[in-house]
Amino acid sequence: MAERRGRKAVERKSYLRYQNVAEHFYEAAKDSMELEYWTAACVLIVHSAIAYTDALCIKLSGQRSVGDNHEDAILLVDTIVADSEEKIKAVNQLRRIIEEKTKVSYLGELYSSNQAKEMWKRLERFREWVKIILTR
Repeated sequence: MAERRGRKAVERKSYLRYQNVAEHFYEAAKDSMELEYWTAACVLIVHSAIAYTDALCIKLSGQRSVGDNHEDAILLVDTIVADSEEKIKAVNQLRRIIEEKTKVSYLGELYSSNQAKEMWKRLERFREWVKIILTR
């Protein structure tokens, strides 16, 4: 398969590794939420969402997005998953999580309980959608 710019060909069965990484980030985010480490939880939420995205893309297309622009990953998901109301909602959740990446990771701001809970809710929705697709 020819690689497109910003994408890397990956063996489809390796989606399981990415799903496992996503689950580790998810569990660590859950622990951070319980400990009220809001900013740490949000960083882990972002990375969990990215790993779930990679798992989804690898399983469905044998590709994952590479590079710093995570919008490319969102576009890949939008391209490879059949259109549905659920997809529109899930892609929106992913986009909102990714929009927080720079702020939570690099700007030196502490996140509040409300911000973390909102991001957690978005991750839960996105994760459930991805898990349904990964089990098909």
